[in-house]
Amino acid sequence: MRNINEDTITAAVLDRMGECPNPRLKEIMSALVRHMHDFAREVKLTEAEWAEGIEFLTATGQKCTDKRQEFILLSDTLGLSMLTVAMNHAKSAQATEATVFGPFHVPGAPQLALGDDISGGAKGEPLFVDATVRGRDGEPVANAQVDVWEADAEGFYDVQRADLERPQGRAVFRTDGDGRLYFRGVMPVAYPIPTDGPVGTMLKATKRHPWRPAHVHFMIQAPGYETLITHVFRGDDPYLDSDAVFGVRSSLIGNFESHPEGVAPDGSVQARPFHTLAFDFVLEPSPA
Repeated sequence: MRNINEDTITAAVLDRMGECPNPRLKEIMSALVRHMHDFAREVKLTEAEWAEGIEFLTATGQKCTDKRQEFILLSDTLGLSMLTVAMNHAKSAQATEATVFGPFHVPGAPQLALGDDISGGAKGEPLFVDATVRGRDGEPVANAQVDVWEADAEGFYDVQRADLERPQGRAVFRTDGDGRLYFRGVMPVAYPIPTDGPVGTMLKATKRHPWRPAHVHFMIQAPGYETLITHVFRGDDPYLDSDAVFGVRSSLIGNFESHPEGVAPDGSVQARPFHTLAFDFVLEPSPA
């Protein structure tokens, strides 16, 4: 097609994809083209504005490393991550709800025994977690793999600290025969997502704050069940209703209890105040 104009170009692009052999790819790309073209027409996008948008996306990619994923951060702050979670992980009433994965999970966390300390020397008040992993019908899920990761008392994950020689605030556990999971960590605090890159520039330009409410991350995998990626949030956090990545669900607010110095759940004597969290995770069965 020659002499393409703003009224005919969308159909021309769609026509070029008419021979795409992958039906799902064709569906996705066709919808993407239609919506992008409609967006450009709706806002009357200028060439200078689109050039600035390309620069923004280029900078987003350049900010990514093996320890930082700026595109995930962008997806999170635009609500796209949570939208895809909500669409793809609708749960039964009994099952624990999913939320965003976040940009700070890394593979290869140390395998620890139940009861061990995941902090690895990270700063923070002691937190003792005692959880269960069960199926929708109440059956304990034994030997489930549970990835746990959290920020320290200053709001940083270990991958944000260049001077660390070993992981901090992350580990992988296996539940026992009763589906029980227990370990020691640090009390989570609210923290700002990184703002030294393009996402931070976008938040500042749109007058949005970068704060996430205090939480601990969990990823639970077991044969016969859907993988659960979720958080447990502190109920006293001021950012629960304005999470920068839209990830809070009321059912994921846990009961973090504070205790004076004394004997902790693992029998150790704590010379300073400590905290406990009890939480029950319920997995959805895998589709047949």
